[in-house]
Amino acid sequence: MENTKEVFDFYNNGAEIGRLESGLGMVEFYRTKEILSQYISPASTIYDIGGGIGKYAEWLAENGHHVTMTELAPTAVDYAIKNMKTPYTAEVGDARKLNKPDESADVVLLMGPLYHLQNKDDRQKVFREAYRVLKKGGLLIAAGISRFSTTTWALSKYGSENNFLDDDIYMNMLRQEFETGEHHRPKEYPFFIADAYFHTPAEMKSEFRHNGFEVINDHAVEGSVWIVPTLDAKWKDSDSRKRLLDIIHAAEHEESMMGMSPHFLVIGRK
Repeated sequence: MENTKEVFDFYNNGAEIGRLESGLGMVEFYRTKEILSQYISPASTIYDIGGGIGKYAEWLAENGHHVTMTELAPTAVDYAIKNMKTPYTAEVGDARKLNKPDESADVVLLMGPLYHLQNKDDRQKVFREAYRVLKKGGLLIAAGISRFSTTTWALSKYGSENNFLDDDIYMNMLRQEFETGEHHRPKEYPFFIADAYFHTPAEMKSEFRHNGFEVINDHAVEGSVWIVPTLDAKWKDSDSRKRLLDIIHAAEHEESMMGMSPHFLVIGRK
């Protein structure tokens, strides 16, 4: 994996701890669970590849599934094991070479690996491994980060919380994302996500098909509601949350909305 050390250090240093428990992360976590629930059959065997600190793995285990979480960063795996309330298997491993038998999973989740592999050949290795370990008819559910995510985020904060767009370093980062999909974290912005690959929804679906999967659906995860200035408070208010979810649901399959959404999910079948 190119830039392995940067990505490894980012997650090994605890980037996922608490991320899904506040702000936009709460919306991402809620919506991802909502979407997964539409596709995963009861008591499925699930491989959560690149599962971080086990937030989705534990939720799936709580719902009666047989879950193995594989994660590149050992400290994330240690954290998952120490904080595990419902048993599941958590282990260190690489999405490009899984220590799993052929046709042994009903569902494979890729909630992070595809957007941290800038090299297309590496992403194809991940797809091939997912295909290998899935049973016939099994589902691959993969997350992408929108090609335009850092741009729309910066626009939403411009002049109120930051002026990143006035910085040539930031603008050069955005230009490269637009042109190539590659996100390279400038040293001047050490708090940004580690080097990554930002897909368009069409590109992600093309990669699914190229690697033998039938695309059966796609979803914008957060949609456009992340731009709400008081998102924390509105999300915690049940009436406001219902309205926000109504807005997300109304356009979650629109490809144009997926470009606006920080994350999107593609669902494919072997």
